[in-house]
Amino acid sequence: MAVFVSNIVIEQGFDFASTFQLEDTVTNDILDLTDYTIESKLRKTYTSSTSVSFTVTVSTPQNGQVLLSLTPAQTAELKEGRYVYDIKGTRPDGKVIKVIEGSALVRPGVTR
Repeated sequence: MAVFVSNIVIEQGFDFASTFQLEDTVTNDILDLTDYTIESKLRKTYTSSTSVSFTVTVSTPQNGQVLLSLTPAQTAELKEGRYVYDIKGTRPDGKVIKVIEGSALVRPGVTR
């Protein structure tokens, strides 16, 4: 089962928000997220012991849309550079799936 890859850019000290349309990796149909638990984390490397949790919002589960966000305070704490992240879903039957993964580029801000 292939996982969709999406790379993101996060600006230090600014709000971050990105919406993802989740699809079933087998059928390519919109993934109905009713009764799913969705979480997402950002780490410097896959083996880093520390992480930052994105706020995950699923406003209309039937549309398969997920909004990941970070506050300006959270992005200000990130050091510039490359990171990795993924979005994990736990289905109603308990099966855990990775729906999206990618790299995140944290860019420094000028205005503070």
